Amino acid sequence: MVKYPIYEVHNFKCNSIHEDLYVNTFQEHLKNHAFVEEPHRHNSHLLLFFTQGTGTHEVDFDVYQIRRGSLFVLQPGQLHHWNLSEDIDGFVVIYSGELYNLYFGNKNLTDYPFYGSAKTQPEMVLNENEIESVLHYFNLMMAQPAGMRQQDRMLNLLDCIHIEITHSYAKFDAHQTHPYNLKIQQFERLLEQYFRREKGPSFYADRLSITLKHLNRICNEILGKTATEVIAERVVLEIKRMLADRQLSVNEIADALGFEDYSYFSRFFKKQTGTSPTDFRKKKLSI
Repeated sequence: MVKYPIYEVHNFKCNSIHEDLYVNTFQEHLKNHAFVEEPHRHNSHLLLFFTQGTGTHEVDFDVYQIRRGSLFVLQPGQLHHWNLSEDIDGFVVIYSGELYNLYFGNKNLTDYPFYGSAKTQPEMVLNENEIESVLHYFNLMMAQPAGMRQQDRMLNLLDCIHIEITHSYAKFDAHQTHPYNLKIQQFERLLEQYFRREKGPSFYADRLSITLKHLNRICNEILGKTATEVIAERVVLEIKRMLADRQLSVNEIADALGFEDYSYFSRFFKKQTGTSPTDFRKKKLSI
């Protein structure tokens, strides 16, 4: 039975700045950490920026084509792996949200749109001007000497990268410029907190102090889906993640996600994906 590992920042010893902050070029990262070639998760945040080479990067069962300018922003718990060309290069930054949030104090990682929720698009493809803007900060991170205030410098450079890519992310994310921006973010954050036990849209509408009709209007306007569909997609993503790890039986997964009736759980998953939980596990993840 396969159990996909969950890596902590300190698993990446080479070129670590702090036990909760790691920075490296992609070539050196792969040389020193061959285990990342296999599917895995992190309990931390990742920035992956590709400056050359090609390949594919699979994140939570969606496959993205890698090219120059591909930038991935991964959140804790996302299952990912890649297939890369030999000339691949770029940068890897792995860091804990706790370290970042404690350092800056007056702002939180989730204030940035690309860390808003588990449904956030993980990929951006930067144009040449955008590449040069962020490349400057990645290079500065790699060039920082060890010693006093190194961690301060690194965290501030990381934040500069976040600020730069916020402008680029607006091209990929309708949340940024829409008047329903705040409400959809609040909905997604509530969903992260309650989806394991609350799967009805009325619960979220009540928490947001709006009508169910208005919540559906917001979801349709920004996401092109009903609130029920948004909730179902989040639940299905979690089911897939749990099936991928194979730590639990299908019955145990159903119970952990608030499904008291296994047959309903199986019908729900099949309706959303076209396959049963057992067949999904066998077809996609057997080794």
